[in-house]
Amino acid sequence: MNTRQVAKGDRAFFAVSTAAAFFTMSLVFAVLIFLSVRSWRTFSEQGLAFITGSTWDATSTPGTFQLMPMLVGTLLVSILGLIIAVPTSVAVAYFIEYMAPPKVSKIATALIDLLAALPSVVIGLWGLYVLIPHAVSWSKLLSTHLGFIPFFRTDFDNAQGAPFIAGWTVAIMIIPIITSVSREVMGRVDKELVSAASALGGTNFSTMRRVVIPTAKSGILGGILLGLGRALGETVAIYFVLNLVFETNLYRILEPKGGNVASLIVAKFAEATATEISALMAAGVVLFVLTLIVNMIATSIVQRAERKMAS
Repeated sequence: MNTRQVAKGDRAFFAVSTAAAFFTMSLVFAVLIFLSVRSWRTFSEQGLAFITGSTWDATSTPGTFQLMPMLVGTLLVSILGLIIAVPTSVAVAYFIEYMAPPKVSKIATALIDLLAALPSVVIGLWGLYVLIPHAVSWSKLLSTHLGFIPFFRTDFDNAQGAPFIAGWTVAIMIIPIITSVSREVMGRVDKELVSAASALGGTNFSTMRRVVIPTAKSGILGGILLGLGRALGETVAIYFVLNLVFETNLYRILEPKGGNVASLIVAKFAEATATEISALMAAGVVLFVLTLIVNMIATSIVQRAERKMAS
């Protein structure tokens, strides 16, 4: 193959790649424009109160639609998922990269990738039929022994459908994302630093805490934010395991009430009037923009971390 043929192939590949990139960005903007047009009625009538208010009433005329309780629920479930997923993901990533034998490392990586490929509905069904019976007993233990802490205080005997259970479900879904990014970033840490720490008598835990994590912290933070973006937009799994109650539940994680924006859209859309559909589209705009901002920040952090390690 001569130089001219290689140059033509490179130009063709560049053109196809550029077209694909612009097509993807066009799709994102097209979705945003579609949602904005369909939701304009709600934003014009409700104004800022759509985000800050706490009433969702489709029976009145013209209807009152305000989103704050679901935004609070979205953030609560996402934060609970991160609290569970982040330590687990970082530990698994360190184990795969530095502790496991090569064969075990390959198997563990394949299993993590398989977990990432599971559809949301499968994890939701798993949470509904497998996780909930166990999580309810965990909730009872927490409320019995740690009920003096406001987070674990509850007036209900059964925690089925509580944010605590939804947080566990979300954690299962975002562990592969955070683990994959963390493992990739940890793999770029200078091996001589790790060897020096071990030679000075450092344990695996101290090496991870004092050498690996400080060096790779920007990339790990980016992976955490990517996981947060997935958690914010999760729909079907949360719909299965969380009891949708339109009431602000700020911190009572064991009480069976809450919700998130995505599950609200799923629950209301089938029987919604034209006015309520506009409100649900507006909720989609808010969630879309919030998730987009989180993902953009995460991507920026990961790219900056990779550039630092490469230099």
